[in-house]
Amino acid sequence: MDTNNIQGQIPQELGHLSLLKTIDFPVNHLVGEIPESIFNLSNLILLSLTQNEISGNLPSSLNNGLPVLESLYLAGNLLSGEIPSGISNFSKLSTLDLTQNSFSGQVPMTLGNLRDLQTLSLQYNQLTNDPSMVELDFLSPLTNCRQLKILRFGFNSFNGMLPKVLGNFSQSVETITAGFCGIKGMIPSEIGNLSNIIYFAMGGNDLIGTIPDTMGQMRKMQKLIIRKNKLWGSIPVNLCNMVNLYYLQFTNNQLSGQLPWCLGNISSLQNIYLDYNGLTSTIPSTLWSNKEIQILELSHNLLIGSLSQEIGSLKSLRELHLSENQFSGDIPTNIGELQSLQNLTLSNNNLHGPIPESFGDLKELEYLDLSHNNLSGLIPKSLESLEYLKYFNVSFNKLGGEIPNGGPFKNLTRDSFIGNGELCGASRFMVVACKSITSKSSSKTRYLKYILPSCALVACIVIFVVWFVRCNRNKPLPTQSSFPIALTIKRISYYEILSATNNFDEENLIGRGSIGSVYKGLFSDGTIAAIKVFNLDVEGALKSFDTECSILCNIRHRNLVKVITCCSNLDLKALVLEYMPKGNLSSWLYSSDYCQNIVQRLEIMIDVASALKYLHHEYTSPIVHCDLKPNNILLDEDMVARVVDFGISKLFKEDQRISQTKTLGTIGYMAPEYGSTGLISTMADVYSYGIMLMKTFTKKKPTDPIFEGELTMRRWVVESFPDAIMQIVDIDVVDEVEENIRSIERCITSIMGLALECTSDLPEERLKMKDILIRLQKIKIEFPPGITMRISRDALVQQGP
Repeated sequence: MDTNNIQGQIPQELGHLSLLKTIDFPVNHLVGEIPESIFNLSNLILLSLTQNEISGNLPSSLNNGLPVLESLYLAGNLLSGEIPSGISNFSKLSTLDLTQNSFSGQVPMTLGNLRDLQTLSLQYNQLTNDPSMVELDFLSPLTNCRQLKILRFGFNSFNGMLPKVLGNFSQSVETITAGFCGIKGMIPSEIGNLSNIIYFAMGGNDLIGTIPDTMGQMRKMQKLIIRKNKLWGSIPVNLCNMVNLYYLQFTNNQLSGQLPWCLGNISSLQNIYLDYNGLTSTIPSTLWSNKEIQILELSHNLLIGSLSQEIGSLKSLRELHLSENQFSGDIPTNIGELQSLQNLTLSNNNLHGPIPESFGDLKELEYLDLSHNNLSGLIPKSLESLEYLKYFNVSFNKLGGEIPNGGPFKNLTRDSFIGNGELCGASRFMVVACKSITSKSSSKTRYLKYILPSCALVACIVIFVVWFVRCNRNKPLPTQSSFPIALTIKRISYYEILSATNNFDEENLIGRGSIGSVYKGLFSDGTIAAIKVFNLDVEGALKSFDTECSILCNIRHRNLVKVITCCSNLDLKALVLEYMPKGNLSSWLYSSDYCQNIVQRLEIMIDVASALKYLHHEYTSPIVHCDLKPNNILLDEDMVARVVDFGISKLFKEDQRISQTKTLGTIGYMAPEYGSTGLISTMADVYSYGIMLMKTFTKKKPTDPIFEGELTMRRWVVESFPDAIMQIVDIDVVDEVEENIRSIERCITSIMGLALECTSDLPEERLKMKDILIRLQKIKIEFPPGITMRISRDALVQQGP
């Protein structure tokens, strides 16, 4: 009675039909528990209740019945509890399918007594391994099941290693799937003894080490999946002995080295997934000649070289993914011969030259991504004929000319074309309108268009050189530090980010902000870094990423957090920054376990002032941070302060002193003119710095509930200054010795007086950062030496907030 709409419970009366051999009720809506009477049917051969809503535990009475049962199908229900060890009494059982229930506890060791067992499916449950055992102990007894063909136990919580006895399984084993069930350790070399296996899958585990060479002995293998593990080393050439292989997937591991040249010689190979690894070298020419390949996924590796003209031989190719590599050269023109191609991604490489006109011949193409390359020339009009094209991206190239307007281009937006300075076309693409071009050409036109401008350009250059030489004849040559240092930051792959953060594990989360999250990352070379991942769903996140890249990649100062590298693709924008092990200033101020004395706080604020002096006065053009606050002041191993988070910063042009923005900083730290009109200048940072000074020495937040109505943090300090200043200072900076208290009071008075000058309502009345730094250094020098050395900065280096 399978595949109907039968509802309600299974009647107890079924158990009275003593001659019944088959109960087959899959894909219905049966509820309740399995009647115990059914397990008394001594002639029952098949019991199938798959895909219902049956609940409860398996009854203990099954230990005594069903002596001739051959098939037990209970998958896709709500059964729970432990799997009864009495199932082993079903001596004739050949199929046991308990998939997709809520069974818990351990797999019975007695299953090895089922000598006729051919199929065992335990996946999608809550089964565990014996916690006292390192290996998956339930697998050992199954070596006694000499008829076993199919073994599925993935999506559980075993958390153990594969035993070497896996190689002792019967030669009849054809399928082993064990994905996402906590398997760890290395793949035992004995696995090569499974010479008749056809399908092997262990994705989403914690397997480490190299791929055993012995796997090449599994010559009948057709489908091999070991994705999302931590395997390293190269892909063994011996795998090419799998002459029947049609599906190979090692996605998201740590594999390196070259692509085996012999992969292309496996004539049956159709699907290859090797993305998110660290593979190097070029693509072997043999791979381009394999006419059976349908999906080739090699993105997010370190592959190099140019794309071969032999690519046109892959007549069956449906998907080609080569993004996030280091390919160079032109895109082969004969790629248009791939008539079955539906998905092509070549983004984030170093490809140059034009987009081939032959792309218009890819009639089945649905997805085309050529972004983040160095492509030039026109976007071919032939692409208008691609009626199935749904996604098209050529952003961040060097393309020019008119954007096609017909066919699939009618449904595209500006996001497909941004980052190309010379494009023109329809207004919806937010590019300039194209100028009409006449076909008429004459010698006069050529003269005016080409020769005359060239002559004028040469003349201008000569005049400029003569003028420059005369002006600088008696001037000393500028030092190297007079110019901005422009660094080329090497991008890293999405996979490396995933691996370093353990797939963005919450345990590695340092903090979350309005536009993204920061994770602690451990890279394969041992480098520890802070990884700032931008949430691209948040408006302004992409602009923030671009701003930080453009600023952080070119500034260098001991009190600024240095950018190490970045990752930029359609799915992820991330900055890899120096890791600051001591956290941020705010965490120290509000720590219940540690406190900083007045000198340590003063040194931190001097560090911040030094960074701002560099940004405002020493860089080639002024940079305004726009969001100074204690959370953006990080502390390194030596408790040296570093300014971070330049997501909404502004890099001013030469001679520019003021700008306007719609992006606002943090409430409480914004200057009045910044918050009300969006006007920013270096004086906006000075105001924020003044508020930080007040907070650092009073431990009072500018958004504290006491500051309401007309009472602001600045007015609160003004009303206490100077006579009652010690009433608002943080108690942790006050020393018990009377003489020290008087010295501290003088120091605090000077600091708070400086903070009030920084936070004047009018920008022109505020101090400049270079003057603020001098004042702070003078306060530190005048501070009594006995107190200065009482607790040095080094005393906190071994502590943490």
